[in-house]
Amino acid sequence: MDTESILRQMTVEEKAALISGTDFMYTNPIPRLHVPSLCMSDGPHGLRKQKEGGDNGISESEPATAFPTAAATASGWNPENLRKMGEAIGRECRHYGVHTLLGPGVNIKRNPLCGRNFEYFSEDPYLAGVLGAAMVEGVQSQGVGACVKHFAMNNSENFRFMGNSVASENTCRNMYLKPFEYIVKHARPASMMCAYNQINSVYCSENRWLLTDVLRREWGFDGVVMTDWGATHDRVAGVRAGLDLEMPGDTAVCRRRVLNAVKDGTLPMEDLDAACRNILRWVEQYAKPADTSPVDWDAHHRLAAEIAADCAVLMKNDGTLPLSGREKLHIAGELFESMRYQGAGSSMIHPTKVTTVQDAFKRRGIRSVPLCEADTVLVFAGLTDEYESEGCDRENMRLPQAHLRLIDDMIQTGKKVVVVLFGGSVVELPFEEHVSAILNMFLPGQNGGEATSQLLFGEKNPSGRLAETWPMRYEDVPGHETFGKTLQEVYREGTEVGYRYYQHHGIPVRYPFGHGLSYTTFEHGPWQRDGNTYTKTITNTGSRSGGEVAQLFLDGELRGFQKIYLESGETGTVSVTVEPEDNTACPDTLSVPPLPPKYPITTESRFSDLRQTFPGRILFRSVLSVAHKQMKRAEKMPDGPEKDNMRKGALFLQRILESNSLRSMSMSAGKSFPWNFAEGFMHLSNGHLLRGVKAFLSPIKAPRLPKEE
Repeated sequence: MDTESILRQMTVEEKAALISGTDFMYTNPIPRLHVPSLCMSDGPHGLRKQKEGGDNGISESEPATAFPTAAATASGWNPENLRKMGEAIGRECRHYGVHTLLGPGVNIKRNPLCGRNFEYFSEDPYLAGVLGAAMVEGVQSQGVGACVKHFAMNNSENFRFMGNSVASENTCRNMYLKPFEYIVKHARPASMMCAYNQINSVYCSENRWLLTDVLRREWGFDGVVMTDWGATHDRVAGVRAGLDLEMPGDTAVCRRRVLNAVKDGTLPMEDLDAACRNILRWVEQYAKPADTSPVDWDAHHRLAAEIAADCAVLMKNDGTLPLSGREKLHIAGELFESMRYQGAGSSMIHPTKVTTVQDAFKRRGIRSVPLCEADTVLVFAGLTDEYESEGCDRENMRLPQAHLRLIDDMIQTGKKVVVVLFGGSVVELPFEEHVSAILNMFLPGQNGGEATSQLLFGEKNPSGRLAETWPMRYEDVPGHETFGKTLQEVYREGTEVGYRYYQHHGIPVRYPFGHGLSYTTFEHGPWQRDGNTYTKTITNTGSRSGGEVAQLFLDGELRGFQKIYLESGETGTVSVTVEPEDNTACPDTLSVPPLPPKYPITTESRFSDLRQTFPGRILFRSVLSVAHKQMKRAEKMPDGPEKDNMRKGALFLQRILESNSLRSMSMSAGKSFPWNFAEGFMHLSNGHLLRGVKAFLSPIKAPRLPKEE
């Protein structure tokens, strides 16, 4: 495909179509010039490819492998896990004809209550960058593009569609942009997804400093920049700023504005051509026919367990673990039978199969005995979908009350209590001093039950290390008073995120960044430096084989790491080469704008704000009824994965609708909720009946799409 020749032959209407997506997950084809459509699909820890006729929600997707989420894989401190996982997901993408995977997500975990933390790697930008780059390399080794997200500073969910991340340039560059920079320079991803939020009062989708000055000119990115789904604001300003593709597209208003701007000269043709050129190159490189040869689903299922076992963190152990299999075990907790293995939201996968802990125990002949006869209690607890999901931030850092009560009841028996945790985020552990062991599986993927059993019974040795700090209590977290409270997130703590903050201020934590125990012991020699290379020896001084992570901190920051696996008595050498420090000297000042008024309602108002007026309340309830009806359908279904998925989908839909704006709903829904409807509802919510009716009766017209010609 001769990109420049095609670009010269394209009409301005075809160019306006090319920079807009279509059918929710595709680029617009240009049949006249033999430009095919490119297919995208959600990641980042597995493939969510919608079936033909699917609802573009989180149900009705093709079976795929649900791998451990980023909260788990980051704790493995092993880039090879991410590379293997990326290769497997890339292979599944090719099988289903998906050309670009929407992942990995590498945003910094600024606050433990962020509802999407399960999809992100770490509080540390270097660790997040290294692991994200490895996944990109794995996916793209299969001829499938990766799309790194969410660029940038998408660190909370409550107001993500209209939130304003207010931070100094120093904070932006030297903390939140760092993982993206590392991935761009080391892995050359095919695409980047800009976030919904604003950075210092400029939306990411039209932020020229972010998309052009930093991403392209400073870092040398030469791929496609697309929006998150519904993140478009001023489409013309976006093109001028360096935004290539609007997703999901099918918005007549955006195409009309682009055409009008080209006609009146406010959008230079060279800017439109630059966006088209990037998209054409992307399509040329990745839009290949599907490889329908069989996928080794069983091998991918085994790989999911292998990765989960390598990433689990043994947080506490008094010697009770590993179990010998001869103990009299009493098993308690709902997550034993219904293990939570993935997060809730747009990344939810239809797994090829699921192996729960109960399944794995049955295969081993492990049975629960009554509590009175038992000597050891296993409690399976954690965060459920009601407490942790994309679309909203958690209300607190506590486990569900029922889980805490169960653990306390088991402690009161005086027996040994082992807690196995599932969940994608940090929680408070008020029971920590009173239990014998805590094994954290995070969200371990569809074969997490097998991995859990292997670790509990010593078939494998825990070798994960925490990729984020576990504070004693939420009140110790910087910015806890204001996080998620308004659409304005002020990053007053600067770059003092996670361990940097706790160390600088001398605040004790429950478990530090990098913490993790083992069933064996290791002896570390001192670091030896030769230029930028640091080496040390590590000896396994225990009786079991195991993995250890060498972590190199310079001036209080993680600058390198390496994981090594050693047999009992074996000594190995680790080597870490530190890249030159390239922190950018830039202003560290904050300029905090006032919060905008909540009334009158605008197309940017949070959807829940519509309840301020009587007409708005009617609209709000009617829209939310869609989610409520889906929940009712779910409750009528027989127990099983289908019911669980439908229920999770209803919860997610409710959270997304509440946090949306009229603008983001229109930008997400395309033809089913066009822009004049958004304006009409805005006027109605403000009590302007005639203006509302006029807007509803004034559709915005755009030329037919090339595929319709």
